[in-house]
Amino acid sequence: MDEKKRQRYLAISEKLAELVGGKKNIQGIAHCATRLRIVLENNDVVDLKAIEDLDLVKGVFVAGDQLQIIFGAGLVNDVYEVFKDYTGKAGMSLSDLKTEANKKMNPLQRIIKALSDVFIDIMPGILAAALLTGLSGVLTNLDAVQNNATLYGITRLINISSGAIFGFLPLAVAYSACKRFGGRPILGIVVGCIMLSPSLTDAYAAAQGTAEVTTLHIFGLGVDLVGFQGGIIVALLMGVVTAKLDIFFEKKVPEVVRLLVSPLLTTLVSAILLFTVVGPVGRGLASGLTGALVWMTQNLGVFGYAIFAGLQQLVVITGLHHIFGAIEAQLLADTGRNILNPLMSVAIIGQGGAVLGYLSRNYKDARTKELCIPSFISVLFGITEPALFGINLRFKYPLIGGCIGGAIGGAIVYFTNLAALGFGTTVLPGIALAAGFTLTFLLGGFHKKPVQTEAPKPAPAEKEEKPVEKKAADDALHAHATGQMIPMEEVKDSTFAQKMLGDGFAILPEEGAVCAPVDGTVSSVFDTKHAVCLVSDGGLEILIHIGIDTVNLKGQYFTAHVKDGDTVKAGQPLVTFELDKVKAAGYDTVIPMVFTDPDHQPDMSGLDIRHVEHGEKI
Repeated sequence: MDEKKRQRYLAISEKLAELVGGKKNIQGIAHCATRLRIVLENNDVVDLKAIEDLDLVKGVFVAGDQLQIIFGAGLVNDVYEVFKDYTGKAGMSLSDLKTEANKKMNPLQRIIKALSDVFIDIMPGILAAALLTGLSGVLTNLDAVQNNATLYGITRLINISSGAIFGFLPLAVAYSACKRFGGRPILGIVVGCIMLSPSLTDAYAAAQGTAEVTTLHIFGLGVDLVGFQGGIIVALLMGVVTAKLDIFFEKKVPEVVRLLVSPLLTTLVSAILLFTVVGPVGRGLASGLTGALVWMTQNLGVFGYAIFAGLQQLVVITGLHHIFGAIEAQLLADTGRNILNPLMSVAIIGQGGAVLGYLSRNYKDARTKELCIPSFISVLFGITEPALFGINLRFKYPLIGGCIGGAIGGAIVYFTNLAALGFGTTVLPGIALAAGFTLTFLLGGFHKKPVQTEAPKPAPAEKEEKPVEKKAADDALHAHATGQMIPMEEVKDSTFAQKMLGDGFAILPEEGAVCAPVDGTVSSVFDTKHAVCLVSDGGLEILIHIGIDTVNLKGQYFTAHVKDGDTVKAGQPLVTFELDKVKAAGYDTVIPMVFTDPDHQPDMSGLDIRHVEHGEKI
């Protein structure tokens, strides 16, 4: 690096350190192929807008408690080295940086963060189920639907679709949790299938006493063959257990039989633990919470009502809230009044008010609107899972605001002697909604301002001085992989889709091979071999990035066939990777090719989006 560049990067480092709260606020630094990643002691003091406008910065956002600053391929390496020297912080691997970020959290915060990570991954499915459930409920009550065979048939299909998603939610949770904690996601799916096996007695029927339960005796221990429908907490715990077992057996089983034996042992041990330890413990904890809440309504007067309405939505997190149906039925049979119905209604709408309170605090963030609006709509239909898992639990203080709002509504229910004469939660805007909204809004004032959850709009192009006259790229471009070409806008990562690093296109690969798209020189092969930078003979600067977030694999499944400084010809292999294993690990395998120099771009206007073979001229 020449002295002029070093001085420029030093100026960036000095200003960046100032904007993140000084050197003392920096806990750790690392970098990937395009981004400088920083863990800070206190995120409150970060000036994101000023960092976005910093020299050479193409974008900035915070994800997973890491401040991520996009500089681009190649450039980030040099900036990192200067920034590391300036701050006096030792360079860290990405895994070490993640560990450092986790140290900032207490045990409760780690648990909540893990829950958030698990559920945000499956949130689109939960939202779809919630809205379909609400739509089904509205359509079912319309005479026009009941009297029209086609409309009735469509409504039935909607009902089946929504019920299926929620019915198999434990499977989705087990999958996401296994992926989150480092196991192979397919094994999480396998354990989820075991939890919901049709060979087991339905959990809801067993709870209501309408189905016979078979009991096995293993080493003198009684094991009830009951399914885990609604067992969200059990599914979460099993996802963690399965991931840890998978990691353990992958290390311990000899490689010659690992492919067969490791998944066998992981599944077998997970299944035994499910029925003997994890399942009973998870059910016991959730049942204890449910029973305690019902006892409060019967023995503690207004305080019992307030506590029930304030905490009832925590039972939804466990998945055992469906047991309240049996309790409601018994109340109606014994007294003709259902006091739980209005309490659950205010508990639900209190969480809805919390969503609106959080939205009002962060209405400028597009990602917040994208999550909050459909989540609140689902609350109006009595479905709170999207609100709980997507927002309130994730950001913590909205959950508190919603619970207090529900508690206030519960007290009103007690003083007005309100009760239902049947079933079916009725969610109407009222005191609980207003209380949940107000308390969340006020709590948000004491809470640190949330950082952006999505990468912002592209910042101005790199400000590095370049000659005004520069020829258009005239290199012959070839496909860098075999598969279906897609526009860059369709890549499921905002950094690429918003073209922060530059224009280009991507390929959905059908085989695990990446080759040179041009004649040129390899300028950089990243340590984890998931990204390669080249400079063509005509001056094009190219980044090829294999997969999304595959840096986390730390080079596993990737083999580099070139090194820095190698001269290559179009079609020559650069990197091979085990496509199926990368997919099985839960990663998107799309391969973007980005032209990173804004002043030296090929003509993309006539690009024919089609299926291509690697090395094929495009």
